[in-house]
Amino acid sequence: MREMNIKREKIDALINRVYELQQSITEEEKKYQEKIECVYEEHKNSARNLVHYLKFRSFDLRNTQKQLQNLGMSRLAKAEAHIQSSLAKTLFILKALNNEPLNPVKREGLSIKKGKKLQKSNTRRLLGYRSQNRRVRIMVTQPTEAAYNYPMVYHMVKNGMNCARINCAHDNPEVWLKIINHVKRASASLQRKVKIAMDLAGPKIRTGEIKPGAKVRRFTPIRDEEGNILEPIILRCVPHNEFEAEKMPEAIPVDPDWITKLGEGEKIDVTDTRNKKRSFFVVQKTGQSAVLNGYETAYLGTGTKLNAWETGPTEIGELPPIEHVLLLRVGDIFTIHKDPKLGKPAIFDKQGRVIKRAHVSCQLSEIFDVVKVGEPVLFDDGKIQAKIIEVREEEFDVKITRAKEFGTKLRAEKGINFPRTSVNVGSLTEKDKADLKFVAQHADVVNFSFVNSPGDVQDLLDLFEEMEVPEDLGVILKIETQTAYENLSEILLTAMKVKKVGVMIARGDLAVETGWDQIGTIQREILSVCNAAHIPVVWATQVLENLAKKGLPSRSEITDAVQSIKADCVMLNKGRYINDAISLLDIILKDQEKYNDKNEEQLPVLKV
Repeated sequence: MREMNIKREKIDALINRVYELQQSITEEEKKYQEKIECVYEEHKNSARNLVHYLKFRSFDLRNTQKQLQNLGMSRLAKAEAHIQSSLAKTLFILKALNNEPLNPVKREGLSIKKGKKLQKSNTRRLLGYRSQNRRVRIMVTQPTEAAYNYPMVYHMVKNGMNCARINCAHDNPEVWLKIINHVKRASASLQRKVKIAMDLAGPKIRTGEIKPGAKVRRFTPIRDEEGNILEPIILRCVPHNEFEAEKMPEAIPVDPDWITKLGEGEKIDVTDTRNKKRSFFVVQKTGQSAVLNGYETAYLGTGTKLNAWETGPTEIGELPPIEHVLLLRVGDIFTIHKDPKLGKPAIFDKQGRVIKRAHVSCQLSEIFDVVKVGEPVLFDDGKIQAKIIEVREEEFDVKITRAKEFGTKLRAEKGINFPRTSVNVGSLTEKDKADLKFVAQHADVVNFSFVNSPGDVQDLLDLFEEMEVPEDLGVILKIETQTAYENLSEILLTAMKVKKVGVMIARGDLAVETGWDQIGTIQREILSVCNAAHIPVVWATQVLENLAKKGLPSRSEITDAVQSIKADCVMLNKGRYINDAISLLDIILKDQEKYNDKNEEQLPVLKV
C-alpha cells in the first residue's frame, strides 16, 4: 500500500508538471500572437509550434524525462514537431495510470502525423522531390568547370544530386547561365528534377591586399643529399599569350618568333637577377614552345635577357609577383587598419627584435567603430587566433594567441571573424542586389549569406517586394555567426512570411565564431529548433571533403556523413572527385534510412 501511495505521489507530481508546461506554452503563444499572424498562412501552425517548443525548452526537463522513462513512457525528447499534442497525450496516459476519470484526448496543436507531414511537404516545396529510397536530398556546389564540362554535370545528376548550388561570390552571370543550362539539360536527359540554388555572397570581412614581392621565379635542379644532380632544371619557353602563371610553374613567357627560330641543342646564356652567369640548352621543340635544361640554380625575372648563340637575344615577358604573406607566431603583435594601404610583414633587426610591426587592412570599415579591447579576432577560418589589446581611431592592435609552432601564414583576401563584436552592417551589398535580379529569374532558391538578425531577413523580403520577385522563389538562411545563432527563433519567425524557407548550418564559419568545443551542441540545437518550425535544414561544410578533393575519405568524415541523416539535405563542396563523393553519400544516406527517420531512431533487424 505504501509503495502504491509513493507511486501515486510521483504520478501526481508529473501531472502537475505537465499542467505547468501546458500553461506556460499557452501564455507564451499570447505574447507572440502578432508575429504569428504575420507569417505565411500555411506556416501559422508551425510558427505556433515553434513558440511552444522554445518555451518548453526554457525549462530543465531532465528529471521529468527520467521519471517518464521509469514509467515506460515517452521522454518527449523527439516531440519538437508536435509539442502541444505530445504533452496532451502524456497527460492522458498519466491520468490513466493514476486511475483518474478519463475524457477523450482534446485535440490541441499539431498531431504527430500532421507535424511530420508538414516537415515533409515543406522540404519537398523547397528542395524538390526525394530520390528513390532516400529522404535526405544532396546539394552540390558547382565549380566553374561545370559551365564547360557537361559530362561532369550529367554524372552529378545521375549519381544523385538533387540540388545544384552556384555561389555568386565566384564567376559571373555568363558562367552561371552555362552551368544552369547544363544542369537542366542533364535533368531532362535523366528525367530527374534538380533544383537550382544560388548564394548571395554577403559582406564577407576580409584582410586587404599585401604588398607583392618581386616578379621573379627561382629554378633549381633536383639534387640528392650529397648535392649531386638527379634531374636538371626543366624550363619551358611559351608565347606571351599562352602563358598561365598558375598552371605553368616551370614556364616563362617570351617572344613566339624567337621560340620558332630556336634549334635543338642551341645554347642560351643568361645573367640572372643576382648577376650570376647561367647557361641553358634547348632539348625539345614542340610547336611554339621549347624545353630547356639547366644545371645551376637561376633566378629569372620580368625583363631578364636570354641570349641564344644562333637565334640572338630576347627578354622574359611579364611574370606574376611573388605573393608576400604575414608570418604570425604566438605572442606577435600586429596592426589592423582602416586605410587600404598595402599590408607588409614585420621588419626585424640583426638581433631578431621587431623594428616595425606587421600590418594589414580590413575591408569592412564599420568594424573600427565597434571593436573593444579584450575581444577575440580570428583569421583564415580560425587558423590564427588573436585578442585586441589596443584600439585607436582608425586602427587596432592584436596579439596572437594561437598559431602553428613556427608561425602561420596570413595572406590577402582571407576571412576575419569577430565572434564577440556586435557588427552593425547590413547583410545585403550592392553586388547582392544586382545578383538577385539574375537569381530571381533563373534559380529556384536563394541562399542568404551573413544573416544576423530578423532585420536582415526583413531587408531581403522588402527587396523581394521592391523587385517583384516571384512568390515561388525559396529562401535558405545561412546560419554562420554567433549572432545569427542567438537570434535564430526571431529570424525564423520573420522568414516564415515567405512560402518556401529553409536553414543552412554553415558549420565551418559557425564553428570559428562559436568555438570548436561548442559546434556539436549548437548544431543539435539548430536542428531541434528548425524541426519545431517544420523548416528543412541543410547540413553543410566539409562533408566528405577529403574524398571530394583527394579521392580518399577519412574515417571521421564517414561518421559525419552518417550523422547528416538527421538533416533534410546535405551539401557537398566542389572537388576533383566530386562524383565519387556524391555516389558514396547516396549509398550512406540510403543505408541510414533503415536506422533513422530524421531524428527518430528506427530498429531494423540487427546484422550482428
